[in-house]
Amino acid sequence: QVQLVESGGGLVQTGGSLRLSCAVSTRTVNIHTMGWFRQAPGKEQEFVAAISETGGNLDYADSVKGRFTISRDNAMNTVFLQMNSLKPEDTAVYYCAADSGFPGRYFYEYAYWGQGTQVTVSS
Repeated sequence: QVQLVESGGGLVQTGGSLRLSCAVSTRTVNIHTMGWFRQAPGKEQEFVAAISETGGNLDYADSVKGRFTISRDNAMNTVFLQMNSLKPEDTAVYYCAADSGFPGRYFYEYAYWGQGTQVTVSS
């Protein structure tokens, strides 16, 4: 029904940058909101950023505000997460999420999920 495939994770040094991508495939569902979450070992899943269908509404966690930028290309059905000034505490598996409605910052509010991509920031 809806398939999300993340890419772009990897290993980077403190202060470096990475760009995550999430390709969305669907024939039946109109996706409105796209988001990124992350989960570090031993921690709960954490909201990172979200973007509305037109890109007019953006939301960021305080921990990434000013360093991460979420964007989307609807023609390519892809959402991006540009991550700059990375810190070791950004190390986590990053998940792309999508919903046809207007979810908030909780993971259970999103209906569709990708498999995740590992981001590791070395000190």
